[in-house]
Amino acid sequence: MAQRTWGLAAAAVALTALAACGEKPQTGAGIRSDAAPYAGTGSSFTQPGWKAGDKASWEAQLKARQQYGQNEYSRTTAK
Repeated sequence: MAQRTWGLAAAAVALTALAACGEKPQTGAGIRSDAAPYAGTGSSFTQPGWKAGDKASWEAQLKARQQYGQNEYSRTTAK
């Protein structure tokens, strides 16, 4: 009888340990916003020259940042 109790307890512990290893489903799709990204956040910390709500200004700022800030070829100096 004691052997059966120990066996059931070990099985319960094993099942509990295996259940803790499961991964929860990731159903979130990130931040959802109804506002367009170029509409701005209302913060005063913005890039000079960008006007909130102006799509052309937004695209120009993204293009400039990509070209000058994130392009390693334009950031390195020739020796």
